[in-house]
Amino acid sequence: MNQKILSQELSKSFDPKAIENKWYDKWLDMGIFDVGQYVQTASPMSGHSYTIQFPPPNVTGTLHMGHAFNQTIMDGLVRYHRMQGCNTAFIPGTDHAGIATQIVVERQLDAQGISRHQLGRETFVDKVWAWKQESGSTITSQVKRLGASADWSREYFTMDQQMSTGVIESFVRLYEQGLIYRGKRLVNWDPVLGTAVSDLEVESVEEDGSLWHINYPLTEPCNGLTHLEIATTRPETMLGDVAVMVHPEDERYQALIGKTVHLPLVDRTIPVIADEYVDKDFGTGVVKVTPAHDFNDNQVGQRHQLESISILTLDAKINDNAPAAYRGLDRFEARRKILEDLDKLGLLVATKPHKLMVPRGDRTKSVIEPMLTDQWFVAMSKPAPEDTYNPGKSITEVALEVVNQGRIKFYPDNWKNIYNQWLNNIQDWCISRQLWWGHQIPAWYSEDGQIFVAHSEKEALKQARKAGVQGDLKRDPDVLDTWFSSALVPFTTMGWPEKTKDLARYMPSNVLVTGFDIIFFWVARMVMMSMHLTGEIPFKDVYVHGLILDDEGQKMSKSKGNTLDPVDIIDGIELDYLVKKRTYGLMNPKMADKISKSTRKKFPDGIQAYGADALRMTMAAYATLGRNISFDLQRVGGYRNFCNKLWNATRFVLMNLEGQEFLSGDAEFSFVDKWIVSDLQVLEKNINKAFAEYRFDFIADQLYHFIWDEYCDWYVELSKVQIQNGTDAQKRGTYRTLIQVLETLLRLAHPVIPFITEELWQTVGVVSGKLFKGNSTSISVQPYPLPDDKLIHEDATENMTQLKQHVNAVRALRGEMNLSPALRVPLIATGDAQQLEDFSPYLKALAKLEAVEIIERLPDLGAPVQSLGKNQLMLKVEIDKEAELKRLNKELSRLEGEIAKANGKLNNESFVAKAPAAVVEQEKERRHKFNELANQVREQIRKLS
Repeated sequence: MNQKILSQELSKSFDPKAIENKWYDKWLDMGIFDVGQYVQTASPMSGHSYTIQFPPPNVTGTLHMGHAFNQTIMDGLVRYHRMQGCNTAFIPGTDHAGIATQIVVERQLDAQGISRHQLGRETFVDKVWAWKQESGSTITSQVKRLGASADWSREYFTMDQQMSTGVIESFVRLYEQGLIYRGKRLVNWDPVLGTAVSDLEVESVEEDGSLWHINYPLTEPCNGLTHLEIATTRPETMLGDVAVMVHPEDERYQALIGKTVHLPLVDRTIPVIADEYVDKDFGTGVVKVTPAHDFNDNQVGQRHQLESISILTLDAKINDNAPAAYRGLDRFEARRKILEDLDKLGLLVATKPHKLMVPRGDRTKSVIEPMLTDQWFVAMSKPAPEDTYNPGKSITEVALEVVNQGRIKFYPDNWKNIYNQWLNNIQDWCISRQLWWGHQIPAWYSEDGQIFVAHSEKEALKQARKAGVQGDLKRDPDVLDTWFSSALVPFTTMGWPEKTKDLARYMPSNVLVTGFDIIFFWVARMVMMSMHLTGEIPFKDVYVHGLILDDEGQKMSKSKGNTLDPVDIIDGIELDYLVKKRTYGLMNPKMADKISKSTRKKFPDGIQAYGADALRMTMAAYATLGRNISFDLQRVGGYRNFCNKLWNATRFVLMNLEGQEFLSGDAEFSFVDKWIVSDLQVLEKNINKAFAEYRFDFIADQLYHFIWDEYCDWYVELSKVQIQNGTDAQKRGTYRTLIQVLETLLRLAHPVIPFITEELWQTVGVVSGKLFKGNSTSISVQPYPLPDDKLIHEDATENMTQLKQHVNAVRALRGEMNLSPALRVPLIATGDAQQLEDFSPYLKALAKLEAVEIIERLPDLGAPVQSLGKNQLMLKVEIDKEAELKRLNKELSRLEGEIAKANGKLNNESFVAKAPAAVVEQEKERRHKFNELANQVREQIRKLS
C-alpha cells in the first residue's frame, strides 16, 4: 500500500498550547482513564491491577512545584502500567483541610463584618459547602493541565458521604475496642484559631529573643546558698512552676535535693527535685519545671507525680490560677509586668540576648502554646483486643512489623529508618480539633458527663436509655483532625466499611508517592489504620521524593517571592502580571517592592510558554531518589528544545516517507539500521528496569540522549546518506527503520511526555502501519515496548562505534586546522580498505568532505593525522607551515608543563605515601596521556621541519 501522510498534517513548529487541551479532552471523551477500560487482553500484564491514589491536596490549595513533581511521578507510573496492559486505577481526590478551609471562609465573612458565631454552626458549615462548590477544587483543574490520567468519575472529597461513613465507623470501632479515649493532656494550642494543632501545622522559626536569669530564694539557706538561679525564655510560665530540678549527679546541688524554694511573685513553696533530663553543663544547671506549659516538663512531671497548674486561658490570657495582679493580661503583657516586678524585688539577675526556635502556627503565625486541654486520643501502644485483625499487638507494633518484614518497601530504603524511629518514640495521637468544619466527633454527653459514642444520635440515645440516662444528649462540638480521615483514604475510597469488589481488587495500592515531610503524619498513620481496620497493608511501595527548592537552594515560599506556579510555566505569563502575582496579598510593602525588583531581574521577559511536556520531563529528570531539588527554569527550556527536536525529527521522517511504498517488498538493512534497532532494545530494557526501580531520572536521561543524540543527530543524518545512495531495497530498509524506531520511541516516552507523543503518534502510527486512518485510538493504550534479544546485533553496534570514532576524528582534524564548516576538503586514509570503503559515504556527509581517497600510505604533508586502530586519517589541505609550527610548539609547551606538574607530584615521596592509591594511579595515567600527546606533537613538528 502506498503510505501517504493522510491522517493529519503536522504544523511546522511545536506549539504545546495547540495540542494539550485538545488531547486531554479527547482522552476523557474516549474514557481511557476510566478504571477497567482499555485493558489489553494480549498483554502479559493483562488482568493485573495497578492502583495509585492521590495524596489528597487541600481543597483550598493551588498547584505548586511539589504537586507538579508528585503528579509527574504518579502519572508516569500509571501511564506506563496502563500501556503494559494493567487494569489501572488512578484515584484522584482532595482533602477538606479543616483549618485552612475554615480560615478562608471566616476571612470572607470578616470582610462583610460577620463572625461565624453570629451565623451559628449549621449556617456556617452551609457557607463552607457553598464556597467549596463555587471556588473549591481549583487545584483539580490545574492537575489536569499536567496531564494526570486519573479516573475523575471516582474523584473523592474527604467530607463526602462515603468518606464520612468510613470515618464514623472507624471512630466508633476504635472507641469500642478501647483504642480511642478522651483525656486531659498537653497539646499544641493555637490561641488565635482556638484549637489544638498537629506538629505538622507548627513551624519552628529561629528568632531573636532573650534569656532571663531569675533567682528563686531557698526557704532555708543550704551549703552557703540562699537561692537558686534559673534561666528561662518564657518568664510568664513561672506562675505555673511546680518544682525546680537539678541533675542527680551534680555535686553542686546534691545537698539541695528535697529542699524547697519560694516561687517568686506566687505565694507558693515548690520542691527541688533531681532528674537526668537536666544538662548539668548548660547554664547554671538548674531548671524550672512547668508541666502544664512545656512538653518536656510534662514528662518530668509525670515521672515525679507533680501537679500540673495551667495559668493560661484558651485565648492565651492569664487565668485565675495566677496571682490577681496578672489575671486577664495577655501572655506577653504579663511577661513585661512579671519582669518589672522581679526587677523591683531584686530577683531579675540578668537579661541576655538569645537565639531561640519559636513555634508558630503555619496558618495564623501566632506563637503556639503547649496547653492542657480535654481532647480525644488514639492509643498508640495499647494492645488490640482479641476480636481484631492483630490481637494482642498495638497498632504501632503492627505498622513496624509490616515494614521490617518487607511487606511495605521504601524507595530509597533509608527512609525506613526514619519511619521506624518515629514509631518507636510515638506518643498517643490527639485527633480532636476545636473547629466547626470537618467530621464532627460522633460522641454525645449526658448532663452528668457520661459519654455515648455511636454512629448516630438515635443510636446514642438508645445507649443512654439502656444505661438509665434520661433527658437530652449534647453532641461533642469538636471535629476530627484532618489527618484522621486522610489515614483512612486507602480503603474508604474503595467502599469500606462495605466489603466491595473494589476493595478486593484495588487494595493494597501499588505505590504511594509522597514527600518525606509527611512520613510521620500520613504514611505511618495509613499503615496503622489500614492494618487495624482491614488487616491489609494500604500500599506495597512508598516512593519518597525530596522538596523542590529554588535555583539558589532556598525553600520556596510566598514571603520570599521565589515560588513558581507550574501553570505559569506551562502557559507562560507576562512580566507585569507575574510581578502582581508575586506581590499580591503581601502585607509588607518593602517586601513586595523587593520581590518585584528580583522578579523583574530574574524574568526580564516574563515566563515563556514551555508546555506541560517540558515541565514533566524536567520533573522526571530531577527525580533522583529522596534528594531535594534546586529547580532551574532554564532546564525546562532545555526540555522544551528537546520536544522541539523530536517534533522536527518526526516532520523530517514523514516528509521523506511521503509517497514511498516501504512496508511491503524486500528490504535490506545496513549495519547502521541494525545498530539503531539493537541499541533501541538496550534502551527498552533499561527504561523498563528504571520504571520498576522508580528511577525517573534515568528514564528522562536515557530518553533524552537516545532521541537527541543517537536517533536525531546520528541515525537521521546517516539515513539521509542511505536514502540518497542506496538501492530500492536499502531505501526500504532505511524507511522502515526510521519510522518503526520513531514509533517505538514515542511509545517509550509517552508516560513522561504524553501530549507531544500522542500528537505525533497519530500520524506516525498510520505511516508505520500500527494505526489505520479513522481508528479512534490512542497511544495511551498501545503496548509498552519490550526488548527483543533477537534484534541485538553486537557486530553492528561495534561497527557503528568505529564509524562514530572516524567521524569524530575527522571533525577533530577540521577543528585542529581551523577549517570553515562550509569548506569541503578531501580526506586521505590508509588502513582497513574495506572498512574505509564502507564508511566513506557516511564520512563525506557527516564530516563535510569533498572526497575520501583510500591509499596505501599517507604522504608526508606535515598535516595532523588521526590514528584509529589500523586506520590513519589526514585531510588533504595546504598547510601554512610557519603558523602550524608556531601552534604546535605552543601546544607542546603546554603539554610539557602538565608533564612537569605530574612529575612534581609523583616524585614527591610525601604525596605518594599519603595520597589514596587511586589518586596516585590517576596522576600516573595523566602523565602517560600527556606524554603520548606530546610525542604525537613532536612527530608532527619533525615532519613539518
